[in-house]
Amino acid sequence: MKRLLLLAALGVVAWFAYSEIAGEGDTSAAGERVVIPKGASMRAAAESLAVHDVIGAPRLFRWYTSAAGRERTIKPGTYQFPFGAGYAYVLDALVTGRGIMRTLVIPEGFDLRDIAPVLAKALSVSEDSVRVAATDTTWRRKLNVPAQSLEGYLFPATYAFAEGTTAREAVNAMLERFESVWKPEWDVRVKAMAISRHDAMTMASIVEKEARKPEERALISAVYWNRLKKGMLLQADPTVQYALPQHVDRVFFKDLEVESKYNTYKYVGLPPGPIASPGAASIAAALAPADVPYLFFVARADGGHEFRTTFAEHQQAIAEIKAAARKTRVPARATPRP
Repeated sequence: MKRLLLLAALGVVAWFAYSEIAGEGDTSAAGERVVIPKGASMRAAAESLAVHDVIGAPRLFRWYTSAAGRERTIKPGTYQFPFGAGYAYVLDALVTGRGIMRTLVIPEGFDLRDIAPVLAKALSVSEDSVRVAATDTTWRRKLNVPAQSLEGYLFPATYAFAEGTTAREAVNAMLERFESVWKPEWDVRVKAMAISRHDAMTMASIVEKEARKPEERALISAVYWNRLKKGMLLQADPTVQYALPQHVDRVFFKDLEVESKYNTYKYVGLPPGPIASPGAASIAAALAPADVPYLFFVARADGGHEFRTTFAEHQQAIAEIKAAARKTRVPARATPRP
């Protein structure tokens, strides 16, 4: 009798699993995202799946996994389940890790040389495929980007991509994030400043690379806009670093001779495009520079800067910081230079 009852119970579970929530679901849709922590029991996993409406009855799902003999083999991770997924699909995903999202972080200030290997590793694709995707002509027209790549528009954020995501799909997601972050009031500022959005993004990328303290973003933005208005060279070290074939932590005088439109020690005006991906705070600073007359700044040992209006004041600030640096053996870095 007990055996008959067990068989009947298993029959109910099987019917429920394959008739109420049958098949693999709509794999073309985004579906529900569920986090299964490391060490989570099947009970905890089932409850989480039920909360996100991936399954309807956590107890029946546990019976189903127990009958299948797979209740202790789930893999932790962030899963994305298609709508209407059946018990068999869900359990197979938990056991094999199918559907686990690849999570990666793109920090503010990363350029394409930094982004390509991170995306390539997370998606198991080639770095070249990422670089090719970042030159998409449709997106360049849509965003009105005159440069040869979408450098600067791959918005820095935390992303979770499903298994099998292509480089183009990942780049598209980053560009869509940029579009969602861009604020209507920024368009108003672009118009008021008589610049293009591309100009704003280029300036924002320089601010992103220069600023170490959040409160200085608007001041750094002001220095560079003030220099542009006066027809001065920007002399921004990060643009030279971008122009060099290999990354350098510190720019030396020999590096200032590199032949590139991105070398703002040689060419007046903004470089051809962004040199990195700026975050929202740097974009805002580029569009709202501080109302100050500064034309120079020099880095302090604590990562902050001293800002000055005249070259004589700037030289004095450099001398003072160098004197302090000699005591602690920390070199001063002046940007822009005279």
